[in-house]
Amino acid sequence: MKQTLGFNFESGLRGLLGMLAVVGVAFLMSYDRKRIDWKLVATGLCLQLLFALAVLHIPLVGNVFEWLGGGFVKLMDFTHEGLVFLLGPYALRSNGFSFLLHSLPMVIFFSALVSLFYYWGIIQRVVNAFSWVLRRFMNISGSEGLVSAGNVFLGMTESPVLIKNYLPAMNRSEVFLVLVSGMGTIAGSVMGIYIGMLGGEDPMTRVLFAKYLLSASLMAAPGAIVIAKILCPQTEPVSDRIVQMERVTQQSTALDAISAGTFTGVKLMVNIAAMLLVFIALVALANYVTQDVIGKYTGINDWIIRFTDGKSTGLTFQFMVGLILSPFMWLIGVPLDDIMLVGSLLGQKTILNEFVAYFQMQEWKEAGLFVYEKSIIMSTYILCGFANISSIGILLGGMGVLAPEKQHMITRFGFPTMIGGALVSVMSATIIGMIMG
Repeated sequence: MKQTLGFNFESGLRGLLGMLAVVGVAFLMSYDRKRIDWKLVATGLCLQLLFALAVLHIPLVGNVFEWLGGGFVKLMDFTHEGLVFLLGPYALRSNGFSFLLHSLPMVIFFSALVSLFYYWGIIQRVVNAFSWVLRRFMNISGSEGLVSAGNVFLGMTESPVLIKNYLPAMNRSEVFLVLVSGMGTIAGSVMGIYIGMLGGEDPMTRVLFAKYLLSASLMAAPGAIVIAKILCPQTEPVSDRIVQMERVTQQSTALDAISAGTFTGVKLMVNIAAMLLVFIALVALANYVTQDVIGKYTGINDWIIRFTDGKSTGLTFQFMVGLILSPFMWLIGVPLDDIMLVGSLLGQKTILNEFVAYFQMQEWKEAGLFVYEKSIIMSTYILCGFANISSIGILLGGMGVLAPEKQHMITRFGFPTMIGGALVSVMSATIIGMIMG
């Protein structure tokens, strides 16, 4: 696999072109182009750029994220101990990898830990500090800063709970930001799954992907603000209120918090497993129709195999979405040899979900289909978010319960916020790719 060459004129030019392309897509879809706050946009992009530079080129910052990534990997080892007790030899990967046995159970342990840290007030302190930074540099309201920071650690339906008392008074642009920040980030409770899938058995590789995923989550916070404020600019008066995240929880003891988190993790694990089963089966059904029927009897399969040098086996769903999105992937700086693979991953994430896309990415990585290491790293950032069609229903359902008086507004925002969330992840990947060269 070819390594990156570092930042150079070409990578810088393509990175700027990619950033302009992402901003351009958001600009074309904007509800009010004349009211866009370009100062806020520039500030947010600078924050993302400085953060990416710090992670990749300042040893102290990079070491901190590697240390945090090592912490995540260690927590995964603790989960493995519990699996060994429950499953015995079946928990060992030497007997073969099972996504259900070796990745999904991490959700339960991570969910219990998040609930415990919330009970102790640790998450509240970190979120409030990060929220202060966003408010200070990006001129957003307190509720917007809090929910944007909260999405770095919590899920897209859990984070709005932090500001449930403020949701009824929030204007259109503020509500739109809440939705986009939920789509553009991932929950800490599922990060362990992605680390386990991408890192495999090698501890160093796990730490490396943990570092990328953690930095992607943090970069997504200012990125979500940028994209949301382009798509739906602030046109109404804003109450510059300072909102503090409350420490009060529904659990009375630490054990109660662990139990509640465990129960939530079990529900999440079952939900993820069911979604993966259905969506992967649907992809297989689609591939049967397009590849085994249409492609086979028209001869298209043979042409596609020659065209892709064997990377695609025919007229598959993965090939079609990759072909459609490959020009956009070139614009954001993905190496030419890998644009169809990365484009396919983005399409699978948006149409299906990020779990299916990460699973596909891992299979292609192990099969050696990627030519450049840069493509794998950019894909890691591109897929780091909940922006997919099924998430629209999940987010609208959760927000509808928290703010029923905003139901009509939230419903109209469904598809645009999904596009916004996808652009957030793409922007992060573009900036990382530009710096890597």
